[in-house]
Amino acid sequence: MFGKEFFVNRYRLLGWEFRDVALKQAIRINTVNVKGADVVGRLKGLGVELEKVPFLHNGYWVARSDFSVGATVEYLLGYYSIQEAAAQIPATLFTDLKDKLVLDACAAPGGKTVQLADLMDNTGVIVALDVNKQRLEALTNQLERCRVKNTVVYQLDARHASKLGLKFDRIMLDVPCSGNFATDREWFKRRTLRDVERNARLQRQILTEAVKVLKDDGEMVYATCSLEPEENELNIDWALKNLGLETVEINCYGEEAPTEVFGKRLDDSVKRCRRIWPGKTQGFFVCKLRKRR
Repeated sequence: MFGKEFFVNRYRLLGWEFRDVALKQAIRINTVNVKGADVVGRLKGLGVELEKVPFLHNGYWVARSDFSVGATVEYLLGYYSIQEAAAQIPATLFTDLKDKLVLDACAAPGGKTVQLADLMDNTGVIVALDVNKQRLEALTNQLERCRVKNTVVYQLDARHASKLGLKFDRIMLDVPCSGNFATDREWFKRRTLRDVERNARLQRQILTEAVKVLKDDGEMVYATCSLEPEENELNIDWALKNLGLETVEINCYGEEAPTEVFGKRLDDSVKRCRRIWPGKTQGFFVCKLRKRR
């Protein structure tokens, strides 16, 4: 009923012709830990060839390495994180992060949490949530390796974030999603539209709760690695109409999000979101939101 042909046709209707992609591994320099050390030069001395990611300030693609870049002293010292290039974008969209109270609502395995701490220069406080205990172990290991000092970790479903009794200046919603074929060779065999719709419902529940704990002048970034509009543009359109939110203009890699999806006309401001089709990176979607003013 579904399968590859079904999804590929949907992508075509959204303006993208399907093609197989071969992703490059990417790293991000943790500047707060480096303190002047030439990480790129040190890795080059080990035989690792890096290529600067043009749309990221501290991101590099691994062009060649004869060993795992997760097995170096520099990695263990927290000088860099292994983080897909597109996944490095969301945290950079916030303004004025230093000394802020930040919620990372679906934090594990911790790549964006570490990046937020780096951008905050370990100031302020990050409250990092995840519902899965095993994933929280991966998160805390990342925080320890990267010497993150400003983060408190809770095992809590993001749909119950208001139980914390806090209001946040910034909220990162890297929500659970359906993923995409670029990072999973079996994706078209595993996924159906029912999976997508189930994830979209979960994402709306998380969005609804996040609005409750966002300060009136706060900022929220919503991100998925899904290509499906139910989890992206359609969810944002729903949030604009039901949660008192508005989109904020962002300047980052990606295409303007479509405002007409399978014949349905969306709020015109959805175009401020960015859709990233698989190619140089995995597929991704990102949007910045705030309470309507």
